[in-house]
Amino acid sequence: MEPLLKVDNLKTEFRTLRGIVTAVDGVSFEVRAGEMFGLVGESGCGKSVTSQSIMRLYDEKKLARHSGLALLDGENLLAASQKRMRQIRGRDVSMIFQDALSALNPVFTIGWQIKEVLRIHQKLGNKESREKAVDMLRLTGIPSPETRVDSYPHELSGGMRQRAMIAMALVCKPKLLIADEPTTALDVTIQAQIMEMIADLKSSLNMGVVLITHDLGVVAQTCSRVVVMYLGQIVEEGDASDIFYHPLHPYTKGLLESSPSIRTKRGAPLHVIQGSVPPLDKAGSGCRFADRCPYADKLCSSVPPMLVNAGATQKVRCRKLGSIESGV
Repeated sequence: MEPLLKVDNLKTEFRTLRGIVTAVDGVSFEVRAGEMFGLVGESGCGKSVTSQSIMRLYDEKKLARHSGLALLDGENLLAASQKRMRQIRGRDVSMIFQDALSALNPVFTIGWQIKEVLRIHQKLGNKESREKAVDMLRLTGIPSPETRVDSYPHELSGGMRQRAMIAMALVCKPKLLIADEPTTALDVTIQAQIMEMIADLKSSLNMGVVLITHDLGVVAQTCSRVVVMYLGQIVEEGDASDIFYHPLHPYTKGLLESSPSIRTKRGAPLHVIQGSVPPLDKAGSGCRFADRCPYADKLCSSVPPMLVNAGATQKVRCRKLGSIESGV
């Protein structure tokens, strides 16, 4: 069975004042219909750039350059015209952005913004599109949708704004949903409600979902497969059970150890990955995690590791894999 989305050797470069910077470097993965797929890593690791490259949201005349493949049902989005991409965005693939208040237009009601999607992609009139907008707001759990449809974004709470954005993303029942930090800045209760709603809609629409997050707890509860990114590259890939119970890359191990659990003793300090994500133009020629890795040697800083198979379902980018597994 062919995957819904197949990304193969995706590379995204930006023209900057410091020259050409590679933000996504050879990323490959697949997402199946009805699957929740996790894309995790620290801020600055290339998760959002990967998703926005697939959606072709950057200025390709002056700013960005893409190569590789991003096949949606066999059609290469990276080779499609901008006219064709405008037909695909919102209808076949939709995106939930990190900050709903910034992403929603402040001068239009949420109902108008949802109806715009229906007018463009389904050619519906005002009455019918309003009815569908109200139904979608009701489906996403917004109370009194007949009234809220006429509210402006600033009149809604953070949780309701996020639900309104989800309603706008899903109103055309897309094949693929990209959820970029969909629960950012929401309290824990609302986070759980939003993720449960996305999971329910995924199942009912048989929709593929790419969940971008740094919250490993959310990934563990919702995703079947996971890709871990660091500085524009995939460092580990596998089934969620493999990633959480048998992590192989030191970066993956560091992320998991940095997260509190019920076994964490009260008052005990959490594990910290030393250092921070460097600027893209300071990535170096070897392993990009070498400066922060407790297992790195001199060769790690000069020899770039390959992403290799490490079992039936797992891949890892690390030349010190044997030493890490043995604890040396």
